[in-house]
Amino acid sequence: MQLSAEEQTVIAAVDRLDERMRAQVVQWAAVNSGSGNLHGLDEMARLLAAAFTELGGSLTLVEPAPVERVDATGVLRPVAHGRNLHLRQRPGAPLRVLLTGHMDTVFAADHPFQLVRAIDDNVINGPGTADMKGGIAVMLAALLVFETSQLADRLGYDVVINSDEEVSSPGSAPLLAEAAATVRLGLTYEPALPDGTLAGARKGSGNFAITIRGRSAHAGRNPEDGRNAVLAAADLSLRLASLRRDGLGVNIARIDGGGPNNIVPDLAVLRFNMRPTAAADQQAAEAAVTAAMQDVAAAHDVSVALHGGFTRPPKPMDDTQRGLFELVRDCGRDLGLAIGWRDTGGVCDGNNLAALGLPVVDTMGARGGAIHSSEEFLLLDSLVERARLSALLLMRIASNGLPRRASG
Repeated sequence: MQLSAEEQTVIAAVDRLDERMRAQVVQWAAVNSGSGNLHGLDEMARLLAAAFTELGGSLTLVEPAPVERVDATGVLRPVAHGRNLHLRQRPGAPLRVLLTGHMDTVFAADHPFQLVRAIDDNVINGPGTADMKGGIAVMLAALLVFETSQLADRLGYDVVINSDEEVSSPGSAPLLAEAAATVRLGLTYEPALPDGTLAGARKGSGNFAITIRGRSAHAGRNPEDGRNAVLAAADLSLRLASLRRDGLGVNIARIDGGGPNNIVPDLAVLRFNMRPTAAADQQAAEAAVTAAMQDVAAAHDVSVALHGGFTRPPKPMDDTQRGLFELVRDCGRDLGLAIGWRDTGGVCDGNNLAALGLPVVDTMGARGGAIHSSEEFLLLDSLVERARLSALLLMRIASNGLPRRASG
């Protein structure tokens, strides 16, 4: 399909934003916005609010929902998260979409990886350059040029840029669900792979903590009176690890607890992650965790309490998803881009949007790689490339409606 004259005009406007996008990524990546760095997240929220105000619409910085996390002593304590950006444009439009991104990174304020540097003329290395401050720049550029289109009045949208995606979006989940309820499809700006491949089906993910309480005793005088919580945690770890199979990944991450060598420990906190491939795998895992806890409680005469759960449901490549992916592929073809996708074990907000019934492509961001490491890199020429792709996609949706398989 050839680009229409209107599409050509709007796509050409993206090129004029190239230097602006590059400068934005460097500026934003220079701000440490680790998920726990509230000061840095507040600075990022203000910078993004100033940038996205140019779109018009109604923009607010939304406080996070309350969140608790069990600490190393087995006590639930509040966890603070940053504010989340929410922009609403044309709420009364006949068709609306949701565009999401995240301002947080995995790099804490005291992490050694803080600086942006040029690798060559087309590659920069820096925290969050690909994941996903580059993606936010792509999203904004695409929306800016879309707003100049004669088709803009046909399509409304919400933008949510949250502050806690890297820790499973606990404080922003209600905002994402509220926005998702008003739209028909979602676009999330996680980075594409360096060759442009998109993430297709995604596994789900759950983070858990099990608090195990036993009974202390002297390790020499009366150990038989004790109930060893650390030993019970180790036993439970092995039972949970044995659940690993093709449809379920299990990672035993940490055991907190214990003390002096001459005291039977009465407390342990076991932390682990599970990644199911399908909803049935998730349900089976939940039942298996409950059974393992009961067995260990009985075997060691300890009490156990589960905290956390599956916060990222599996995202299968079903017909609901396939129609939108094929539309993105077709838009790429008309721009001279080969767009493909493949399954991944990684998770993001796209999992949650899909679980709410939306078709969603969640790797609409810039091309890059080595994310979550000090080798993270962004391919600068992909900023224009991916902004063109999003702008064309928005125009095609505004013009033709939802793709057949995503018509709902």
